[in-house]
Amino acid sequence: MSVAQTSPQAFSAFAAERPGAVLAGILLALVAVATLFAPLIAPQDPFDLASFDILDAELPPLWQEGSDSRFLLGTDAQGRDLFSAILYGTRISLQVGILAVVIQAAIGISLGLLAGYFGGRVDSLVTRLADIQLSLSTLMMAIIVMALVRAGLGSDALSHFAVPLLVLVIGLAEWPIFARTARAATLVETAKDYVRAARAVGTRDGGIVRRHILPNILSPLVVIATTQVAGAIMAEAALSFLGLGMPVTQPSLGTLIRSGYDLMFAGAWWVTVLPGLVLIGVLISVNVLGDALRDWLDPRARVR
Repeated sequence: MSVAQTSPQAFSAFAAERPGAVLAGILLALVAVATLFAPLIAPQDPFDLASFDILDAELPPLWQEGSDSRFLLGTDAQGRDLFSAILYGTRISLQVGILAVVIQAAIGISLGLLAGYFGGRVDSLVTRLADIQLSLSTLMMAIIVMALVRAGLGSDALSHFAVPLLVLVIGLAEWPIFARTARAATLVETAKDYVRAARAVGTRDGGIVRRHILPNILSPLVVIATTQVAGAIMAEAALSFLGLGMPVTQPSLGTLIRSGYDLMFAGAWWVTVLPGLVLIGVLISVNVLGDALRDWLDPRARVR
């Protein structure tokens, strides 16, 4: 993409055409800031079990009858402030999603570059590995790994390593998506004249890949990274809902939805519905932003 296409004027014009993307970006920025400063914003530490009072359990949100002014969004079955739990839970979900995508990108882009640039046996090996990995469901792999770890280490040990385990499992499960895109783009770039010229003047393969090919294939990879963050957040929420992700004492959005599922039949709908709405809002915002980013970085889409 040319410099003109990425100028501030072009970006402003494109943003004017896609107000939904601007709104999604603002929403994500607000969520990120709120979760980053959760210790300062949240009225309660949801990890401190000693701060809960069972007498405050299942209080409705502030706008409903029977609420308590101390709890803006009500409380859960433990008497935990739901607003505080959502802030901290969203931070954990975003943390897992972003770090998992970093692992996916690091592995996938590296292998994709190697496969596309060197070809031959390296390409065949990476392609076969990606095919095998894609034949396995992400949730299935995560469920097996988390269940084995829980059986081997116990629930107490798992609670201390829940975040890094989720990041590692989700990250290792989705790298082929980056690898395939990087490989296809690298094959196209390798056939161009500037790569041949770099080889002719004696530039080493590593320098060609880092300084020439990688910068020219980043656009589709950035778009994939955006959409993969939404997928990783959803995977963490699904695992936590199934009881194989974050423990109840360290709430994520999935854990909060799961903990309040049974309470819905008792009338405490807010324990599940409110974290669910936050999760849906984050996922929609990420996907809308990813679609807009794809159109902005794709010259053909901009011409239309």
